Amino acid sequence: MMVFKLLRKDPSAATIEALYGAIVAQARLPAFYERYGVPDTVEGRFEMLVLHLALVLDRLGEPLAAGLMDAFCRDLDHNLREMGVSDLAVPRRMRGYMEAFYGRARAYGAALTAGDRAACAAALARNVQGRAEPDDGARALADYMMSAAGALAETAPTALNEGRAPFPAP
Repeated sequence: MMVFKLLRKDPSAATIEALYGAIVAQARLPAFYERYGVPDTVEGRFEMLVLHLALVLDRLGEPLAAGLMDAFCRDLDHNLREMGVSDLAVPRRMRGYMEAFYGRARAYGAALTAGDRAACAAALARNVQGRAEPDDGARALADYMMSAAGALAETAPTALNEGRAPFPAP
């Protein structure tokens, strides 16, 4: 019986794969890099992935959230290795990226909970653009982030549980 249990596909795996795919697809949209001042670099793409992942995680229950974080970590590990980071350096780099993720998720979450556009723009300027003060791109990205958080908040939990994350157009 144990063997059959191992062979069964977890039904949430398809949901997690769909959600993660939606997050990655949204984070890669050219508008973020062309209109919002997000650098089109590995770091800039990481920042957009973190922003969208944090927004979705805020809406998920424990099992799906844990699975989504696992998918993110596997993807990050895979990408680091593809970029030629050595096996010995991957864990250290992963630790740094995870600290960055959790710090940004806290900052974005606090600003969104307070409904504070200026705090969102300041956090985005600092983390995404590497600037001390927000510019028009950071303020526009803050508006997008607040809009995306609102759209996800209005989304029925069943949609997220089915792997659909309705992000607005950037």
